[in-house]
Amino acid sequence: MTTSNTQTSIGSAPIPTLAKTLRVWSLLGAQSFGGGSATLTLIRRAVVEEQGWVSAEEFARFWALVQLAPGINLLALTILIGRKTGGALGIAVSLFGLLFPSVTITILLTAGFARVAHAPLTREALSGIVPAVVGLGLVTVWQIAKPPLVQSRAEGKDSVFLALLLIVGSMAAAWRQHVPVVLILMSAAVLGAAWSWRRSARGARS
Repeated sequence: MTTSNTQTSIGSAPIPTLAKTLRVWSLLGAQSFGGGSATLTLIRRAVVEEQGWVSAEEFARFWALVQLAPGINLLALTILIGRKTGGALGIAVSLFGLLFPSVTITILLTAGFARVAHAPLTREALSGIVPAVVGLGLVTVWQIAKPPLVQSRAEGKDSVFLALLLIVGSMAAAWRQHVPVVLILMSAAVLGAAWSWRRSARGARS
């Protein structure tokens, strides 16, 4: 069973059946320990590297887009990927696969954690988990940042400079000035659009 009578592939991969979509997302949901950054790492590895449903460049665009949506970004990302692989049914199956195992496991673990939360061994275990989660997050940040940086390099030094300026500027605005995230993203979008328009206009004149 496929999701379309005419389209047989997405990128370099065949369109997955709903059963395969459910299996992949259910495995992701069952492994989504460590919070958002760890889960993002798992999703990227599955849909980009293992299944080939989404290219690295498209995944980076999806992740940038969902930053503009309120609520849980990982759910918005799941919706975008599910829509690409299976339309409306793909969205429903992907969300169910991601949420049902993780919610079930979270309820069970939370009930058990309440009994051992103050045990010394628990605190020591958490002190090791936190750095590991940070490390996973840094790896994923680099994997998402690499495609646009490579594209900027191909476009020229000016584009590389703009990309680095936006990265550093966004970090400074969020860290030192505490600028609201939505304002940072909208400002970056305006600068990016203005830069692309300027480059296109310059190319038309030459």
